[in-house]
Amino acid sequence: MNMLATLVNAWKIPDIRKKIIFTLLMMVVFRLGCAIPIPGIDRSILTELFNSAQGGLFGLFDLFSGGAFSNFTIFALSITPYITASIILQLLTIAIPRLEALAKEGIEGRKKIVQYTRYLTVVLALIQAFGLTVGLFRSAIVDKGIFSYIVIILTLTAGTAFLMWLGEQINENGVGNGISLIIFAGIIARLPVSLRDMIVAMREGTLSVVTFILFVVFAAVVVIGVILVQQGARKIPVQYAKRVVGRKMYGGQSTHIPIKVNQAGVIPVIFSISLLAFPLTITYFFPDTGFTDFVTKYLSPSGNPGVWVYGLLNFVLIIFFTYFYTAITFNPAEVANNMKANGGFIPGIRPGGPTVDYLGKVMVRITFVGAIFLAVISTLPTILSYFMNLNVGFGGTSLLIAVGVALDTMKQIENQLVMRNYSGFLK
Repeated sequence: MNMLATLVNAWKIPDIRKKIIFTLLMMVVFRLGCAIPIPGIDRSILTELFNSAQGGLFGLFDLFSGGAFSNFTIFALSITPYITASIILQLLTIAIPRLEALAKEGIEGRKKIVQYTRYLTVVLALIQAFGLTVGLFRSAIVDKGIFSYIVIILTLTAGTAFLMWLGEQINENGVGNGISLIIFAGIIARLPVSLRDMIVAMREGTLSVVTFILFVVFAAVVVIGVILVQQGARKIPVQYAKRVVGRKMYGGQSTHIPIKVNQAGVIPVIFSISLLAFPLTITYFFPDTGFTDFVTKYLSPSGNPGVWVYGLLNFVLIIFFTYFYTAITFNPAEVANNMKANGGFIPGIRPGGPTVDYLGKVMVRITFVGAIFLAVISTLPTILSYFMNLNVGFGGTSLLIAVGVALDTMKQIENQLVMRNYSGFLK
């Protein structure tokens, strides 16, 4: 009820209402694009391709595209090239001093990095589109002429570039993170289809009622767990010393620094899935070869022992990206310097170096809990789906992303309300 009241209060404010409507309209545009087919494709051959055993490889891509990949529409590449480009740029920021300097230059430096990310996104989209066209979907192309290939490659690349622009427009004129909301919309769009498939499986006897009930319980646990972890934080007390400026006295109050259990949100999960999808992307160029068979067996969640290798890599990568992204968003040295400049200190901890060490130690310990939670919730369904004949990937990774993005979006709406003296529901 509190959430509904928050949404009602937000709707009453003209500028917030305008942002919500703009975001919803952009989601409609995204879903419309997911239904526009690529020209020159034989749909019957495409259906046979994804009904074959090899189709199990591509569930990860369909996760981000909301079904656009399996239907080979203009948004088939989805936003995956942009995510991959973002990962590469963030990693290069640590390795290349020039990029590190740009990251520290403030708004102008970040704009330059964003521009580099756009260029790299287009390059990666071209490579991926080329692989799809001349590799995986070659048999479904009606006209084998060079012009037909060029049209398909450019259409796929333009689709990704358009989604990147769409996400940026949401960031500027809407609410929430545009890229995350596009992924969120794709996941939610698959919900009715997933439920229908599960009901059909129950009627045919391939899925037991007990397994379905376990799936529902698991989904409820994931939703509750994500909410608790996303809202959980360690509050470090901060005391500000009293000081006299002219005839006025400042300071003397007590406050706290909230260090969230999951500072990185669902970004580590999205990054991990994108990297693990890279070997599958390479198989576009070599369909029906030994390399594709190797990836299917050893690096795919549909293979054996690939399911274990994939699960282990996913677990490790999520933990790595959780710490990596947390280190980017929370800098103990910067926080300690700001406190010291304003006369603040943590009771029992000396300002300066000891405060930096203390904040870093707390951040490492509390982030470990959030990282393990994300890794377990994201990896466990992949292993269970292999042995239980149930697509619980939706209940794990997809639910994790969907709930996390929904919470982040509601948090932004709440922040807008708090600025206008409204109380939100995320206490």
